[in-house]
Amino acid sequence: MSLFAFPAGFRVLVVGGAGDIGSAIAAALLAEGCEVVATGVDGAAVAACRLPAGERLSLRPLDVTDDAAIAAFVGGLGRLDALVNGAGILARHREYELPVFQKVLDVNLTGTFRLCTACKPLLANNGERGGAIVNIASMNATAALPWIPAYCASKAGVVMLTKSLAMAWAADGIRVNALAPGYVETAINAEGRKDLAFHARIAGRIPLGRWAQPADIAPGAVFLCSPAARYVNGTVLAVDGGFLAG
Repeated sequence: MSLFAFPAGFRVLVVGGAGDIGSAIAAALLAEGCEVVATGVDGAAVAACRLPAGERLSLRPLDVTDDAAIAAFVGGLGRLDALVNGAGILARHREYELPVFQKVLDVNLTGTFRLCTACKPLLANNGERGGAIVNIASMNATAALPWIPAYCASKAGVVMLTKSLAMAWAADGIRVNALAPGYVETAINAEGRKDLAFHARIAGRIPLGRWAQPADIAPGAVFLCSPAARYVNGTVLAVDGGFLAG
């Protein structure tokens, strides 16, 4: 068996899997033979998802701020080998408004915590397969931007939440890691990318010379879910083209 091969029937929940990065992660996991349950915030998000239908893919709506919905959703999963927390929002230039600030934290940080704790019983003591959680953080957990303070704060929180849970849940056989993408061309930052000078300036700052595509981010998440990462715990894997290197 390949070092990076997944066991038969390996099942992953990709929260936010209807989004750009989430769908790229879901597609990569499907390509590796995994079973994937992917979510969008509502029926419209699920309907707009570009993931191709298949027998190993289930697409469902899930609001990560709704405790009752999460409990019902996770209660119906039956079994789970890995969780990828990719639901996230930002509100460019509006996050200094307290309700907006609180909403961003509720989705990005508290939503991640809700799913981790809800899925823990399914992931714990899973024999040799173990359990894996991959939380999607961001380069902006380290490199702040002035127009998205809530997003930056929430992703910094995701990093420390990841480290805390990695320490707390290792004895239960659960590895908890985070993936920190850099600048990725997605719908969430489409408005900012209308400033072509900004887009070019960022590309020039990245050692690899370009913004990432969602498919550039997915392999890191697949690795952290995989048996090949069986001794990787509490780490944050930056996938930023070298932006933070200097």
